[in-house]
Amino acid sequence: MNARLFDRPIFVKDGSYITREIASLEDAIDFLEEWPEVEQNLIYQTAWKACCDAYDGHKPLSVARDAFEGFAKRAKIFKDPVSVMPWVNKAKTGGGRMIA
Repeated sequence: MNARLFDRPIFVKDGSYITREIASLEDAIDFLEEWPEVEQNLIYQTAWKACCDAYDGHKPLSVARDAFEGFAKRAKIFKDPVSVMPWVNKAKTGGGRMIA
């Protein structure tokens, strides 16, 4: 598969203790394929269709990313990137200089 990377990754809970990074269209499709059939509601179907349409070139990648993020939020599996990667927070003090 040709990796079609999102402009920024989406982090989702995958089980009780695992956080999974969804960085590309292929990651999103793989995740959605594994989603339990009994939980495949209208929001899931919308995300699935947006991802498939983007894969086929009928929709922009950003539409698929936004649909997947919306699905993750509604499914309550979305993880805030700052909580997953705390080092991305901007330093409040100092400029990164070493003092001798």
